[in-house]
Amino acid sequence: MRRFTNGPALSLILSASLLLGACSQTPQPVAATPPSGTGSLIASADECRTFEQNPVVVSRIDFRTPRDWLDIVKTFEPVGGSLEEGFVLLDVGKADFERLRVTGLTRGWTVQIDARETQRHSASLKNPLGALSINGYSCYRTVEETYASAQNLAAQYPNLATWSSFGSSWLKSKARGGYDMNVLKLTNRSVTGTKPRLLITASIHAREYTPAELATRFAEYLLANYGRDADVTWMLDTQEVWLVLQSNPDGRKKAEAGASWRKNANDTQACANGLFGADLNRNFNYAWGTGGSSTDPCNETYRGVGAASEPETQNLQTLIRDAFPDSRGPARTDAAPASTPGVYIDIHSYSKLVLWPWGDTSTVAPNGAALQSLGRKLAFFNGYTPEQSIGLYPTSGTTNDFAYGELGVASYTFELGNAFFESCSAFTGTILPQNQAALLYALRVARAPYQLGSGPDSVSVSAPASVATGGTFTLSASATNTRFNTSNGAEPTRTVTAAEYFIDTPPWAGGTPTAMTATDGTFNAATESVQATVSAAGLSAGKHTVYVRARNNNGTYGPVSAVFVTVGGTTPPGTTYTGTVASRGNSYQPGTTGFSYAGGTLRGNLSGPSGTDFDLFLQKLSGSSWTTVARAEGSTSTEAITYTAASGTYRWRVYAYSGSGSYTLTETR
Repeated sequence: MRRFTNGPALSLILSASLLLGACSQTPQPVAATPPSGTGSLIASADECRTFEQNPVVVSRIDFRTPRDWLDIVKTFEPVGGSLEEGFVLLDVGKADFERLRVTGLTRGWTVQIDARETQRHSASLKNPLGALSINGYSCYRTVEETYASAQNLAAQYPNLATWSSFGSSWLKSKARGGYDMNVLKLTNRSVTGTKPRLLITASIHAREYTPAELATRFAEYLLANYGRDADVTWMLDTQEVWLVLQSNPDGRKKAEAGASWRKNANDTQACANGLFGADLNRNFNYAWGTGGSSTDPCNETYRGVGAASEPETQNLQTLIRDAFPDSRGPARTDAAPASTPGVYIDIHSYSKLVLWPWGDTSTVAPNGAALQSLGRKLAFFNGYTPEQSIGLYPTSGTTNDFAYGELGVASYTFELGNAFFESCSAFTGTILPQNQAALLYALRVARAPYQLGSGPDSVSVSAPASVATGGTFTLSASATNTRFNTSNGAEPTRTVTAAEYFIDTPPWAGGTPTAMTATDGTFNAATESVQATVSAAGLSAGKHTVYVRARNNNGTYGPVSAVFVTVGGTTPPGTTYTGTVASRGNSYQPGTTGFSYAGGTLRGNLSGPSGTDFDLFLQKLSGSSWTTVARAEGSTSTEAITYTAASGTYRWRVYAYSGSGSYTLTETR
């Protein structure tokens, strides 16, 4: 995440009387005692001794408001605490600790060293490297396991996936072991031409377990659903996804052993605290060294000896430039064209944030309004707080500011969840489904993110899976311009004014639109149910793709959503589950942990033994409990559910109201 400097003038005046000076002389009380927060700005004797032994300490800030929490976690990378607990733990050097003390004076915080956590943090850095598995975190893959998974995907889906090196890590560049830096590229290579791209980098800070695993599972989801899900299929046919699953593999190996390791493995500058290396997310060359980073090689936010001094940074900068054309002028005030394609997302943990440039100034970026609209849309899916990157103090040399500043591409940071070493239950139950849905939306709008992000979404697109040759079918959807996260400000009200569909050829390829009608007769609301009667006359036998999009009162179109319709065919069988249930007993499919679903129509058809009364329920995971969202409780052995599902984790529950025996459950998505 972020970090540090350029506080108000008060900070500059008072810092000299804080730790740097006070620890070398007899502490004297300050003239004024703050009304709340820490009782003194002068370092205590215990604090001075702690800093002598530990150049980096874990400090505890007891804050007062949700705004305090947001500012802190946008600036620093927390190692503990939460909004709900009312405190946050930060690993900081002396200069950062001083600035926090000054800020605490003005904002009523208590800022103090947590001695126990400081000792634990220091000990973690001395752990030897462990085996290839991460002890206690079986849901996260190591560097080696991640690379093996990516290689397997490329072998399993040779027309959709490639896995290649784009440079060496620091250790490998010095012939001291280390790793290749690899990118997994996903697209249908049979479809040629220039394609817009979504580029994802993950775990550039080594101790952040969840980002690499999220990116890997996102790739697996896309490949597994190609050809089955219409949206995934058109997105991989006409767009590209580039994923750097491990952006700091050398550092990640240290974190896999349990060390709270942030930086790369560059040990050319010795550090008594063991915290050598450069912070790769302060080393990018756009606005490098202009604030929010450290010149101390032993500080967690050390920016490196020069802009892009680290091989990992150089490799990533080259990859970002290869992924996106330069669409922005050289001046800070130059905006990229509204039609600029491509989305860049750097995934971190933690703090539940969706952030966009700038991080080094509170000035709104030239494309700030569009970045904000799409940021709020992405945050609708993961439930995180959307906001510009700058927090308490500015940051510089970051991935986001580089990608947007140099190239004009729409750039975001996701801060996942509640911990670096997030529990597997929290990751699989909440973080994965929520953020997979957000990444899917980012891919959906990658063709023109500055335009599509504020347009209406076409959701719940529904059509029969098959239609007779020459027949007709009903196409329905909901067009809505309301899916924005409003936790940190609301978007302007935008009504839906039109909807249309395309068959096989999408709008960007010159497809012919056919208007849809509002089911209530008038387009005059922010959400409209829309429909059309579609003729299959003239369509060849086989599978066809129907695209739907909507327009708002600003004349802005949203992204398309699609559905497959097979002409002259039969309904695809879907996934079939079988099981046995005792009278008044339950059975769950595909198991008690359920399955992740990005959203769309879910159908379940249950058939039990003759003479029994079996019921069918669809349940969704909410927090740590399951909630029934659809039910079919007739008095027969057969039941059916059709449900328009949001993204999340679902499972089927089969209940034997009377009788017992084996059943068959067919699921289609």
